[in-house]
Amino acid sequence: MAGSVLLTEFQHSGRGRHGRQWSAAPRSQVAMSVGVDAGGVTPDAWGWLPLLTGVAVRDAVAEVTGVQAGLKWPNDVLVGDGKLAGILAEVAAPQPVVVVGIGLNVSLSADEAPDPRATSLAMLGASDLDRNPLVSAILRFLGERVSRWRGADGADPALIADYRRHSLTLGRGVRAILPGDRRLEGTATDIDGLGRLTITTGSESVTVAAGDITHLRPAGPADDA
Repeated sequence: MAGSVLLTEFQHSGRGRHGRQWSAAPRSQVAMSVGVDAGGVTPDAWGWLPLLTGVAVRDAVAEVTGVQAGLKWPNDVLVGDGKLAGILAEVAAPQPVVVVGIGLNVSLSADEAPDPRATSLAMLGASDLDRNPLVSAILRFLGERVSRWRGADGADPALIADYRRHSLTLGRGVRAILPGDRRLEGTATDIDGLGRLTITTGSESVTVAAGDITHLRPAGPADDA
């Protein structure tokens, strides 16, 4: 399974974080799963895999299309407020393999979008795209990032710097919705060595992992959809 790449042309029952369902019109996305060998890397450092994948997708999109995207912790690639791509990483136990799933909207139209907050490269003006160069670029950037991650036994300095540079979360007010509808509101101040987000409130700093979060929203009027 490690090193395997699987692509599909049609996603009708995709599964995101917390089992959320999603779908996409045929041939409108790059929908891909990649098996990453995590053997020899400290399991605590595996939390950086969806983050480095986001950086790889962002860089590939910029190279192929010129579209400049940003990263919403922990697993979204955004342009403005629009979600361009989503990422899901799951451990394929008992093997030390993490399967990284990527869904990048390419030719998806506003009418086809399953969520009004979704956007696509076509909607951003990059029309008539061949998806093959996008796939090739994503795999190249992802391979480079994973190799450095493995060599550093976690996030290397360049990855941390690049993630922070492209982050749309750090430095902003956020509302974290935790299991049981518990809420934490403050400013996103840091990403730690394990890929966790630090949220500073008026009285404390709280570090949360991706698995701890049900939703992460900008601070402001309640919006839990």
